[in-house]
Amino acid sequence: MTAPLPETAETIVRVTLATSLPFVDGALTYRMDATQAAMAEPGQLVSAPLGKRQVTGMIIETNPDIDPGDKAITLKTAIPYDAALRLTPEMQKFLHWVAQWYMEPPGAVFKMAVSVPSALAPEVMPTGYQVIAKPDQASTPRRRSILTALSDMAMLPQSAASIRALTGASTSTIKAMVDEGLLKEALMTASSSSSLPHLPHLPDRQHPLTPDQTVAADHLTAAIDANDFKAFVLDGVTGSGKTEVYFEAVAAALQAGRQALILLPEIALSQAFEKRCLDRFGFRPRLWHSGLSDAKRRTVWRDAIKGEPMVVAGARSALFLPFSRPGVIVVDEEHDHSFRQQDGVRYHARDMAVLRAKLSRIPVILSSATPSLETLVNAEQGKYEHIQLTSRFGKAEMPKITLVDLGKTPTERRRWLAPPLVDAIGKALQNQEQILLFLNRRGYAPMSLCLSCRERIVCPNCSAWLVTHKSAGQLRCHHCGHSSRFPEQCPSCGVADMIMPCGPGVERLAEEVALRFPDARQGVFSSDLITTPALAETFFDAVHNGEIDIIIGTQMIAKGHHFPGLTLVGVVDADLGLSGGDLRGGELSWQMLTQVAGRAGRAEKSGRVLMQTVMPEARVLQSLVNDDRAGFIAAEKADREAANMPPYGRLAAVILSSRDDETLTAFASQMARQWPNYDGVTLLGPAPAPIRLLRGQHRMRFLIKAEREVNLQRAIAQWLNRVKIPSIIQCQLDIDPVSFF
Repeated sequence: MTAPLPETAETIVRVTLATSLPFVDGALTYRMDATQAAMAEPGQLVSAPLGKRQVTGMIIETNPDIDPGDKAITLKTAIPYDAALRLTPEMQKFLHWVAQWYMEPPGAVFKMAVSVPSALAPEVMPTGYQVIAKPDQASTPRRRSILTALSDMAMLPQSAASIRALTGASTSTIKAMVDEGLLKEALMTASSSSSLPHLPHLPDRQHPLTPDQTVAADHLTAAIDANDFKAFVLDGVTGSGKTEVYFEAVAAALQAGRQALILLPEIALSQAFEKRCLDRFGFRPRLWHSGLSDAKRRTVWRDAIKGEPMVVAGARSALFLPFSRPGVIVVDEEHDHSFRQQDGVRYHARDMAVLRAKLSRIPVILSSATPSLETLVNAEQGKYEHIQLTSRFGKAEMPKITLVDLGKTPTERRRWLAPPLVDAIGKALQNQEQILLFLNRRGYAPMSLCLSCRERIVCPNCSAWLVTHKSAGQLRCHHCGHSSRFPEQCPSCGVADMIMPCGPGVERLAEEVALRFPDARQGVFSSDLITTPALAETFFDAVHNGEIDIIIGTQMIAKGHHFPGLTLVGVVDADLGLSGGDLRGGELSWQMLTQVAGRAGRAEKSGRVLMQTVMPEARVLQSLVNDDRAGFIAAEKADREAANMPPYGRLAAVILSSRDDETLTAFASQMARQWPNYDGVTLLGPAPAPIRLLRGQHRMRFLIKAEREVNLQRAIAQWLNRVKIPSIIQCQLDIDPVSFF
């Protein structure tokens, strides 16, 4: 890097732009006027011209090695935003590492950190109210009490909402006090406009921790006090109070004036989580997900970069908020695959949360009742500290799990509940207990078949069956979103009234429940029906108020929900996920079934779980029945290690797609011949992707398998540098994939 230019001269800067365009190193060169030279620092956010539009950018280098006087170079001007809008060095390193590790364009990664353009505009402070009179000058006792309550805040304007919350004063009373000269309108400052309470005085816990919880919480809070990086696995059985334990670490971070981030796997969890946070801290967390209004996202983003002490509960994208004073990161349900971004920039929020914590020198807590194999191996190897909670909170006990062998007690024809489960449901209803029926299939039926020609109804854009949604009268593709009316005639043979839905989804299961138990009140919880956090809150309120007797749900219902009145869980098809070639199929099934079983018996009444299966001998199911988690994990690890599969080896996928199938197939073969035979790396493929046609694109896939110590990214980069990909073919990289569709 060259010596700094004189203060009177313009400054040359390299800027990463928030765009996926493939620049050489993800950055372009600009100039900054001499009057703005003081703001030309790495991390400073700027507005920079790109063609005919202005794009948000971040300075990554000042005074690079170019000659600003070169006549061949005409540099455009980058204009800095407010000086406070500057990413920390740790955040800059984080964005760089994410781009390098996942082989994504740096601009695409940076774009996730500036996802709220309105937050970059100058902040317009709202009008508040300031005390200008003493309490004894008020004409009524009520107004004297209001002035007394506000006396500690006399120097700072307060919003009308804050005054109402603190004193109970109505808007009309506030305006009347302005007219009487007791209050005056004034522009609020950044400090007075904060919606946060005075955090150093957090309320005490409402319930004492158990001895085991206390030991675990002490470990976490000590790490917060040490103000250094440490990774924890908070591994506790369902209902053991993991949330209350990591809340202690969050409280310690807030007491230190720092920021806490809690990543949740589902947006639908946020409403219930808000209530738990309110009970513990006396305020609700800030939420961060795609469903929020721009104004709310702007407020959270601005407070994050300003360093306001805060708790943010969010989806995986919250990891890219520009926190300037982070204190702790929590990944709740760390095993959940929804933390893996599958579109756009492909990254795993759990793994990158550990990276961000390490760069920021703060603790990270990975919480789960069913930790991923990768996390458990990291704990075994000493990279993470393993904290275990082996019993449920209070008097609650773990539920008893029983297998229902459908080979011995089959269901009735075109029914899906076997006699033992039907009997158990009836008894639970008689005892006024709640029931959860779990089936991880959305819609009415997973496919529809023509009884005349035996053809399945498939998506026109994907090589996938269309799912019947009877309530909407539609066939839908769960991959591309295509929908059509349920056909009266078969699209293949043209015969009418011969199309038959095959297999059960949650809608079809709800039909059977209504027929068998007509007096029972039921509710279906799936992503087709519960589309917003507000709808989820309404559903959960109905369950807690005893307005629903039988819950019918997909995997969404298995994640962290606490229903005190629920004693019976029925798994309608425990075999889903046990067949097929998915590397993680057994692990995923064990995690999902353990989680859904954990909804039963979480209060004083004991719980019971019945799992319907045609494969009762399956390792996953036997481990659940015999409470042999250690045996299951040991067997899974042995299989992975023998095959040198993650977490003992590494994988990457290269997916080629095109609308021209012939060109795609020919190029994939040509590309395979260019493989450089890198030591310790094996190329598998090309082969058609499991979903060969997706959203109208034909797909071919390479799978790259490597030893753990090999630089897999370098091998892939060397390979791709040898080939020129035609413009009609798209190439997508998936580093450390978790699914293989």
